[in-house]
Formats: sequence, structure tokens, C-alpha cells
Amino acid sequence: MNRNLLSLGVLISLTFLPTPATTAAEWPQWRGPKRDGICTETGLLEAWKGSGPPILWSGAGLGKGYSSVAIAGGKIFTMGDRGKGAELIALDLEKGKELWAVKVGGGEPNSTPTVDKDLVFALGRDGDLLCAEAASGKEVWRKSLQKDLGGKMMSGWGYSESPLVDGDRLICTPGGDDSILAALDKKTGEVIWKAKIPDSVGDRGKDGAGYSSVVISEARGVKQYIQLVGRGLVSVAAADGKFLWAYNKIANDTANIPTPIVKGNFVFCSSGYGTGAALLEVTQKGKALEPREIYFLPAKEMQNHHGGMVLVGDHIYCGSGQNEGFPVAIELRTGKFAWKPGRGPGKGSAAVLYADGDLYFRYQDGTMALIEANPKEYKVKGTFQIATKNGESWPHPVISNGRLYLRDQDALHCYRLK
Repeated sequence: MNRNLLSLGVLISLTFLPTPATTAAEWPQWRGPKRDGICTETGLLEAWKGSGPPILWSGAGLGKGYSSVAIAGGKIFTMGDRGKGAELIALDLEKGKELWAVKVGGGEPNSTPTVDKDLVFALGRDGDLLCAEAASGKEVWRKSLQKDLGGKMMSGWGYSESPLVDGDRLICTPGGDDSILAALDKKTGEVIWKAKIPDSVGDRGKDGAGYSSVVISEARGVKQYIQLVGRGLVSVAAADGKFLWAYNKIANDTANIPTPIVKGNFVFCSSGYGTGAALLEVTQKGKALEPREIYFLPAKEMQNHHGGMVLVGDHIYCGSGQNEGFPVAIELRTGKFAWKPGRGPGKGSAAVLYADGDLYFRYQDGTMALIEANPKEYKVKGTFQIATKNGESWPHPVISNGRLYLRDQDALHCYRLK
């Protein structure tokens, strides 16, 4: 297959939705505009019948990897290894035709690109960080999180975060002793600050970066970056990278993965491999910030492996269990389970997304499930099998402009939800 041309699969429907006129429907980074797994679109299908929503198009030729997709400026951005290491790939939004590709480095990628206006950022498994022009793929700058920033991973699956753009800065997680997090000038790649965490944060976990992605908090009026790293949850000041606080109890020795959820002064976090979940309140003593544990749920009650969690209203929804996606609803402030129905429609871990009153569960076995986001009742509103099963069905689902995008290794499928 010609690597410079994405082969278009069978076109199931000739009805295409218009390209969005505004950025309201865009999904420019990991877990959406606010990194919370929440899609604000409405008017989507209320239930799925038969074989599920219709496919608009299916494409192949993306290579190997577990990257999801980012959507902005009329383009789809993803990553894949087509035999020569990770590439950043741009596709046409309407038919999935490849527009350009550029080498990033390393092997099969886990990260999702981050788009910021005319720039797109991608991170390879070996820590190769690339900034490219979104229009053409032309390289603007590149850095190595290991060689240039002294970074390291907590374990052997390679860098997996999706970098965060915040104003004029790109925030990333090298994981080094003197660079657990770093802020770079997004236009040049020059280092603005590097953050260090003290040795006293705790004994659980391992040194280095985890597999999560940075989120922004304004807890207690202090802008801070919160990240789940090898030693657990850490927070540094956005202004200068100064260490603010850490929570070690959520760390494990294997892989700390789920992206934390922030709301006001609260942070909800979870980790698999027999760890658990916790709600923290960021408190203030003088000028110092400290995390106060509101509750901790042991692994036998709740642990999110790598499918992520969403906060809808007052409840957290996610799949629970190691290599499992048992659907659960947990009241945020109390930790009480609203429902805990057991197995659920699919098998294996489940990646979760929220849109228009419903939860989209993508299971490891290739099952997609639509579950009503209603703490009073557990209700499955439809299921279907994804069109291909090229590997573990782990990449997170994406909804943009009434379409559901599901990456499956070499393939990408686009479903119509309106």
C-alpha cells in the first residue's frame, strides 16, 4: 500500500455532514477541549438499533499504535508506525484522505496529537517531541524529553502523554529528577522552566513519568498543573513550575495511567494494578497548598485501569477493574455508588466519553455501548461491534460535529450520529 495515500474503505453512506464553521465542534486534543472527556454537542442519536450508527467512511493505512485522534481546522490528526517509527499523520476531515505525514521517532505511538491553531504537537514513545505546521506538516522544532530534558519513564511502555498547550507554553512530562514537568515556548521549544518534586513525596510507585496527561486546576485561586506520574499525583505552579503538593497513595509500581478530574478545589484520581481511587480537596495553610483526602476507595471497590473517567453533574462515570470495564457511577463528594451493575455489555477495559446525556463505552473486545448517564438507573441504549478488530480496542472514542471516530490500529472508522 502506498504509505503517502490513505486508502479509502467501502463508503457506506453518501450523506456527509458539513465541515464545522466554528471551533465549537472541534476536538483538538486528548479527551477534548477541556481534557475531561466531555462533548457538548446535542441532537445525537438517542439509541442504537441493529448494527449501530451508519458508517460514513472507513480508511486504512495509518500503521500501528494506540493513538486516538484530534480534530481541528478541517483536519484529523493521529499517529502511527508504518514500519519506520512513529509518524504524525494529517487526514482530510470529509473522506479520511491522507494530506501529509512527518516522522516523529520511536516505535508504535500511544499519544494523541495536540492542535493549537496553526501548530500541532506530537510525542513518540521514546520521548521525541515534535512541533509541526498544521497546514503542511513542516517541522517547526523538536526536542527529546530524554536527551534534552533528562527525562525517564516509570516503566517500559514508553511516553504516552498528550502535551498540553496553555497560552504561549507547551507543558509536558519528561519525568526526570530535575524535570518531572517542563514548560516550553510553544513556538520555539525553548525551556521556560523545569519542575522538580522532593524525595519525600512517598515510597509508593517509581520515579519517572507515568502514562497520564496534564490538566489545569485553579484550586484555591492558584493556577497549577496537576499530573499523575510514577510517584502519584503531583501539582506544580503554572507560573514557574514550583512544587505545590503531592499525593503518593494513588501510585503503583507498574503504570499510573488515568487522567485526573478537577472541579473547583477538588481532584478525583484513580489508578489500576490493585491501587484504587480517591477524592482530594486542595486546602491552604498560610501560603502552602496541601491535599486533604476526602475518601479513598480500595481497588476491590473501584480502580480505573486506562479507560479514563468523566464527571457529569455530581457523578463520576467510568469502567472499573483491572483489565475490566465494569460500568460504575460514583457520587463525587461522597464516594457512594449510584450504580454498580457488574460485567456490562463488553469485555476488557473500557474507554469512556460523554455526549448528549449518554456515555460511550468502548470495550477492549471491540464492543461499543451507549449507556444513559443517569445515576438513578443503569440503562444500556444500544451496542454494536466496531467494523474491524486489528488489536486491543483501546484508543479513546472521539465525537466531533455529529460524528463518532474510532481508531483501530491501521484503520479509522467514522460513524454518523445525527
